[in-house]
Amino acid sequence: MPITIAKPVSNKEAGAFYSPEGVASSLLAWAIRSPDDRLLDPACGDGRFIAGHRKSVGIEQDAHAAATARTHAPWALVHEGDFFEWAANTKERFECAAGNPPFIRYQTFKGEVRARALDLCAKLGTKFSGLTSSWAPFLVAAASLLEPGGRMAFVTPAEIGHAPYAAPLLEYLISHFGSVRIVAIREKLFPSLSEDCWLLFADGFGGVSPFIEFSIQEQFVPSKTLTAPSMRVSLREWRNVWNRRLRPFLAPKTVRDIYRDVSCNPDTLRFGDIAAIGIGYVSGANDFFHLRPSVARAMDFPSHLLHPTVRNGRVLPAKRLTEATVQKWRDADDPMLLLCLSKTGSVPRQVLRYLDTDEGRAARETYKCRNRDPWYSVPDVQVPDLFLSYMSGISPSLVSNEALCSCTNSVHGVRIRELSAIPHLVRSWDTPFMQLSCELEGHSLGGGLLKLEPREAAQILLPPPAMSHELASPAIREALHTMRRWRHYSDQG
Repeated sequence: MPITIAKPVSNKEAGAFYSPEGVASSLLAWAIRSPDDRLLDPACGDGRFIAGHRKSVGIEQDAHAAATARTHAPWALVHEGDFFEWAANTKERFECAAGNPPFIRYQTFKGEVRARALDLCAKLGTKFSGLTSSWAPFLVAAASLLEPGGRMAFVTPAEIGHAPYAAPLLEYLISHFGSVRIVAIREKLFPSLSEDCWLLFADGFGGVSPFIEFSIQEQFVPSKTLTAPSMRVSLREWRNVWNRRLRPFLAPKTVRDIYRDVSCNPDTLRFGDIAAIGIGYVSGANDFFHLRPSVARAMDFPSHLLHPTVRNGRVLPAKRLTEATVQKWRDADDPMLLLCLSKTGSVPRQVLRYLDTDEGRAARETYKCRNRDPWYSVPDVQVPDLFLSYMSGISPSLVSNEALCSCTNSVHGVRIRELSAIPHLVRSWDTPFMQLSCELEGHSLGGGLLKLEPREAAQILLPPPAMSHELASPAIREALHTMRRWRHYSDQG
């Protein structure tokens, strides 16, 4: 009788990108102290970690990968299935754990697997938010299966240095291991991926770490031992000054001290002190709701239902969005008019005809449209005072909205609370210190881009004018260059 094997999921779907041999062998060499140690790989993939040690146990949810792992490591015990279900029920314990956990973002890390993962971690004392990617719960669950004194060594996304959901993981590690080290590596471990990867080493399960060891390396060099850490990160500073993020420690200490002094100055403002920063609207069907002027004229749509809008940050000019720029969009017949219908008002006949086209019927079936009432009324359309680029290359753009446009969620809308602060904000925006603040408060997206979430943008520092001279030092400029190199912006040109 033939055996039916389910179609394998793609590497992207499974979050499976297998570690280079030198990385796997280095992590194993550190984690394993004795031939008798039992090794756990909670997501063993094709088996390259468990193939490096005779007493190994691997867990793998994909049947094809599990079969490959058994071929690579015939001596290992490979369990096929969900790691979190297995971890919640097993009585087995291990002297060490190593591997490369799957990196599945929260949008696809869902369903029963996600529920089991978060429930297990909660029982272990670690509560993750709904925005958690898969790898962080994997590490908490794997650590919980170690014997007292056990070690673990894992490849992690560089998000361990800045993502809010990484903070509960690090808090778990420092409260359950005698030492925790994060190794930041600038050159990519996986050249084909935009995602940067760092390394995690934790030793002495059952202990408590008095600090976080942080090592900074330009490139990965295979080694059986760990060199001395670049620094010992104070837990108080990590928590209170840097909001439980390690990425700012890539900057030199002298600059971090300056930045801390500025943040403690009573005259310093955070961007969020003077403005509300939020994403623009989500239409649910951009091609349907954004009309070209020629189409709007042909359909004789009333002008008061059409609002000029910024569809993405690439169309924004450098400093000011004026009527002249909007007119250029009109002349080019760009799709820059948002069909803006109220929830309760009557809908003109010509618009009803448009809503009932094939495109309209397709739009109403999209997720956002079918979950709002009425489906054709785009919510949260606002006219901000300024636009802030969401993702940027060399630096984020801050653009005044003199044309009174709205914007999609590909651009941040900024509504100013303190109008008197606008001149100082605009003058200071392109200074090295404020651009460094964007780097320290934001994070790398991959491909050289800097990403600023609204919560991150709200933390950008606006120092008082009296400090402008001392903040124009070469050290600030050099630190700005360093942070851009770490997000690979300098590699793009």
